Amino acid sequence: MSAEHPGSAGAFTGSDERLLASLRAGDENTFRELFARHYPTMKRIARGYVSSDAVAEEVVQETWLAVVSGIERFQRRSALTTWIFSILINQARTHCARERRAMPFSSLAPSDADDPSVDPDRFQQDDEAWPGHWATPPRPWQKPERRLLSLESRERLKHALGQLPERQRLIVGLRDVEGLSAEEVCDRLALSQENQRVLLHRGRSRLRAVLEEYFDAAA
Repeated sequence: MSAEHPGSAGAFTGSDERLLASLRAGDENTFRELFARHYPTMKRIARGYVSSDAVAEEVVQETWLAVVSGIERFQRRSALTTWIFSILINQARTHCARERRAMPFSSLAPSDADDPSVDPDRFQQDDEAWPGHWATPPRPWQKPERRLLSLESRERLKHALGQLPERQRLIVGLRDVEGLSAEEVCDRLALSQENQRVLLHRGRSRLRAVLEEYFDAAA
């Protein structure tokens, strides 16, 4: 299942050429390093499709088996990493279909458009003096960095992240937990920049609302 997508955002480079040569030569150290580098992101992406961590682990393992068996057929039409993640997504979609909960990332339109990031009641309405402006603005946080370091606030944030809609949780996790750039997320998930931006904004807004409530209560 070694799909390769011409025209992908990631281009094959000289670094890819060296890596490819090592993999084709059966260099186990190169394989282990590549696995360790990409494992967290791969598992997080797989988990966005399937229903459990155990199945996500299975998807990742099957992906690497497909990489090893298909490395000789890789045609350099995309970056090596892009090719690997395309295999991952194909594997995840297969498992997702088996679980009867398909959710392809290639069609990640902002389907939760009717689910605003901030309660509309916090903005002035058309018949008020400043329509669209804050009616109830966020309160300034007093020294929030100290509270963010507390165990309680970290646990609240972790719980809030787990409560996000699945697509938002994945994008926020990749961007803010694992530190991937917008381009890397779009490349790995076959997302448009706009969809990535919308999902990230909504996820971050929900998390901010949770922290704002916490800081207000602690004030």
